[in-house]
Amino acid sequence: MIDLNKQIIVVVGGNGLLGSEFVKSIVNHNGICINADITNEEKENHYKIDITSEESVKDVIKKIHEKYGKIDAVINSAYPRNKNYGKTFFDVKYSDFCENINLHLGGFFLSSQKFGEYFINQGFGNIINISSIYGVISPKFEVYEDTKITMPIEYAAIKSSLIHLTKYMAKYFKNKKVRVNTISPGGIFDNQDEIFVENYKNECLNKGMLDKNDINGTVVFLLSEYSQYINGQNIIIDDGFTL
Repeated sequence: MIDLNKQIIVVVGGNGLLGSEFVKSIVNHNGICINADITNEEKENHYKIDITSEESVKDVIKKIHEKYGKIDAVINSAYPRNKNYGKTFFDVKYSDFCENINLHLGGFFLSSQKFGEYFINQGFGNIINISSIYGVISPKFEVYEDTKITMPIEYAAIKSSLIHLTKYMAKYFKNKKVRVNTISPGGIFDNQDEIFVENYKNECLNKGMLDKNDINGTVVFLLSEYSQYINGQNIIIDDGFTL
């Protein structure tokens, strides 16, 4: 089993569907996990963070540094969105589009910028961004037929941008000993419509939709010394959906 050797690892969005699994997996692999989430109350290894607030992000970094003296890695896995998120293309208002881009892509930028600055001053660090297969390929709209859900345009714009943001930062941090990588999961099962689940599975090779803990192995690998020369990459985990 990979040993994370008491690394101090921050999971931004640690109460989310994937983030909560990352927290458990890091602890199970001997890491010290800091759960940073906007819904948190301040308590042991739980910090309240607003990734659209520079002061909030800087305050969390300061508090963690004061307690542990270092931060080894940050995982950006938050999924902020406004109340109108999830509409079909022609129903999306410009103001909602801009707000959701700012919340999600802007939040990941701000978190990466401030943690990246800390890592450069520290002399090492590791950033992992959570993107999506729909940051890699255009939507397969046919899997949404006869269902009440859709593939939001904001999501595609955000997730594709995150992949290139990762590459940009990896190059920008050259010779700084700070790695930046992306993970792009396929669909995660969360009690979706049965028709959608079946349609989705038809596009895959074996399992279909992933369980929420199916990403953990790749996260732990990217946090470990075994991945020390993987940098600027996007790792797709999707049971062949993008083929």
